[in-house]
Amino acid sequence: MAQFNVENSQSLPCGPRLTQHLPQALRQGSPVGPRLVGGTTFTGKSALDLAQIQILAQACLQGLDAARQVVFGWQRQGQSLEDIYLQGITPCARLLGDWWCADRLDFAMTTIASAHLQQLLHDFSSEFLQEAPRQANGLSLLLMTEPGAQHSMGLFMLSEFFKRAGWTVTLGVPQDVTEFKRLFQADWYDAVGISVSTDRHLQTLGSVLPQLREGADNLNLQVFVGGPMTHVAPERLKALAAQVVAEDAPATVAFMGQLMSKVFDKTS
Repeated sequence: MAQFNVENSQSLPCGPRLTQHLPQALRQGSPVGPRLVGGTTFTGKSALDLAQIQILAQACLQGLDAARQVVFGWQRQGQSLEDIYLQGITPCARLLGDWWCADRLDFAMTTIASAHLQQLLHDFSSEFLQEAPRQANGLSLLLMTEPGAQHSMGLFMLSEFFKRAGWTVTLGVPQDVTEFKRLFQADWYDAVGISVSTDRHLQTLGSVLPQLREGADNLNLQVFVGGPMTHVAPERLKALAAQVVAEDAPATVAFMGQLMSKVFDKTS
């Protein structure tokens, strides 16, 4: 049972109305005109650079259609969706966070732009899964945020990479510790991955994870943690009853595939 809270970008203000409220610093930046969002000013396929990431960020502030046009332009330049996810959307999310921390964006505008960025992942999901599909591998995975997390875009992107690698993925965004436990115990999984963004629930995770693992139906259940905290303060995650994986999505999928092979070799 998938549990995923999708922000409804359709209800958010966008287009000219939002553009009027862009901070002066952003309005003076590179415009997102038809030439840029159409991709016709890019020359050949190359790694997406900061200038292009800024264009996507500004497009997300203008509206969902403008953001889509930037992605279409990148595709016309030969970028795969995997490249766009890793080199375009991921750093764009970080850039929006940087602009917020630097007071170039307020909370509402950051939320709106982030919602548009996340909606891109949903819009391109089917195409992404068909880009390099693999046979189902029979492995099941529960991916969850920490309880009460506000951001789930990174987790959704990770789930897409696992799905494309053949895993059956259940996505959970628990609102509190009770729901976190319920999701963990709701089904039989080969692995559980938890995205940790803050230190708010580290103590709670430290106490409940051993209990949940001990009570799991699968005696070989593998649990791993990832997310922003693995980069900000990885040492604070080492006490958790879980593997700490501080890798991008493709490397995390590869790591878990190798780990599961070792588990099956031991039990066969």
